[in-house]
Amino acid sequence: MLDYKLLEALAAVVECGGFERAGEALGLSQSAISQHIRTLEIRLGQPALVRTPALAPTPVGRQLLNHARRVQLLERDLSRALPTLESEAPRLRIAVNADSLATWWAEAVGALCREEGVVLDLVVEDQEVGLRRLRDGDVAACLCASPQPIAGARALPLGRMSYLPLATPAYRERHFPAGPTPEAFRQAPAIVFGPNDQLQHRFLAQCGYHGPFPYHLCPASEGFVRLALAGMGYGMIPRMQVESRLAAGELVSIAPGEALEVPLYWHSWRHSGQLIERLSEALGAVTLV
Repeated sequence: MLDYKLLEALAAVVECGGFERAGEALGLSQSAISQHIRTLEIRLGQPALVRTPALAPTPVGRQLLNHARRVQLLERDLSRALPTLESEAPRLRIAVNADSLATWWAEAVGALCREEGVVLDLVVEDQEVGLRRLRDGDVAACLCASPQPIAGARALPLGRMSYLPLATPAYRERHFPAGPTPEAFRQAPAIVFGPNDQLQHRFLAQCGYHGPFPYHLCPASEGFVRLALAGMGYGMIPRMQVESRLAAGELVSIAPGEALEVPLYWHSWRHSGQLIERLSEALGAVTLV
């Protein structure tokens, strides 16, 4: 039988990124956490964690993390059916892309979180790679652009987010006087969310340009828009995030008529309990355009 205190230690080490911080989160010493992990690995007969070059779960460690998270959710359902059982407020660790977090996410899940007393641990991750977090056992669910679920999970289509290549009118006049030409793309500074963000590259390829381009890196959705408003560059911004800016003429497209439609899918483990089911239902009611 599995000792769930050992699995709790494993999950804390992975989520906190280290033994000392995991101990602080669980109210244990670092040596106690280390002993829990050693005991778990002795019982498994193989490592649950890779220590170098970076701390990460092994394949069997990922399986244990996925199992432990689903058991926690199922135990929460049981405690609601049997009120004499003690139950902490459910805590869901979810990977969400920054643009969703800056636009529609809170309104979609707010009522459910209030009703259920859910505490969210949100991991901000690009929609192209959020599925890795779920596969690695780091999160219970994620938003991502992939329609293909991993084994044991399911994918719920939520719709699409429309991204436009936006900048200030002055920036467009200065850098794109003749429109979106290859020469303009080579010279004009762009704004890219992060090293995993491929929206800019996809937009340029859609325009027929595949060469290098200068860019700012800005891994914050609100800061991304602020940089564009400051005339520092152009970038792919969700239409729903800046509708008022577009209406006021503060931001304009450098390539009118061009847009990227990015699909979003909600990925979660099957048989994860009623809370995930209700959260999936709430997200399924969202209308993205």
